[in-house]
Amino acid sequence: MQRLRRLRRSDALLRLLTETDVPARCLVPVLFLVEGAGVRREVPEGSGMWQVSIDQLPAEARRARDGGAEAVMLFGVPSVKGIAHAHDPEGLVCRGARALKGSGLVVMADVCLCSYTDDGHCGIWHEGHVHNDRSVAELVRMAVTLAEAGVDVVAPSDMMDGRIGAIRRALDDAGHPYTLLCAYAAKMASAFYGPFRVAAESAPRHGDRRGYQMNPANRREALREIAADVEEGADLLLIKPALTNLDLIRDTRERFDLPIVAYQVSGEYAMLREAARAGRLDFPRAARESLVSIRRAGADLVVGYLAPHVWDGEITL
Repeated sequence: MQRLRRLRRSDALLRLLTETDVPARCLVPVLFLVEGAGVRREVPEGSGMWQVSIDQLPAEARRARDGGAEAVMLFGVPSVKGIAHAHDPEGLVCRGARALKGSGLVVMADVCLCSYTDDGHCGIWHEGHVHNDRSVAELVRMAVTLAEAGVDVVAPSDMMDGRIGAIRRALDDAGHPYTLLCAYAAKMASAFYGPFRVAAESAPRHGDRRGYQMNPANRREALREIAADVEEGADLLLIKPALTNLDLIRDTRERFDLPIVAYQVSGEYAMLREAARAGRLDFPRAARESLVSIRRAGADLVVGYLAPHVWDGEITL
């Protein structure tokens, strides 16, 4: 008779035989950059998402490094809307990248227009839909500008067709062949982005994003999207949300050798926090279990909002 419980007879055995680890280095925290000075506010309150001004970045970087982080993801939240701000060399994310140079952190930056457009869409709205190729041209300009500011990894999250190849060519032509390209390869039109859209001030004012973000029901189509980004030159593949796409993370791990990034999104974080506040679950244990499941599915990195809880010792990995 097999007695598999022999493997679980003591805490020491459980630790010794643990198959999946979640090292602090694999957790990528997110910061939303805003204008002003001395700004450090959680938006919405209790969401785990922090808007910070540029002068706060050195302290945030020290905290991240002390906590074991190796990278940070930046989003810009301009006080005035306008696509020109997306590729302004003096824009928020460009200044933020320069402020983080010398911090020892890999600087990752979102490439999308949703925080910059008047209507909150991820591209240029034209005659009832987002115009793919005009949007790609703006995203290319944004990515090159970020690379010139010193961003190490540009991460297009817009889901326009052909933007990975266009950005890769433009980066190479502009003298940035070593800037990494993290493709949001399968980004679903998900119900779990609500709190993020408050922090990023990016909720669409009309329509929705189902015309460019993916149908959560379509696994085969997602794999086609991922394969296309690999062919176009992606260095990393990002899948979003994480917990509702564990099957895609596993599929991607089995098919491709590129590093896989999972984005544990704001709604996933909110479910854990609100359930804990209601006394329905143990937040540290549930949070750790969620991270373990994402890593077990095959993700190398997890972008999201749990890292500070790890640094503070609330979650033990």
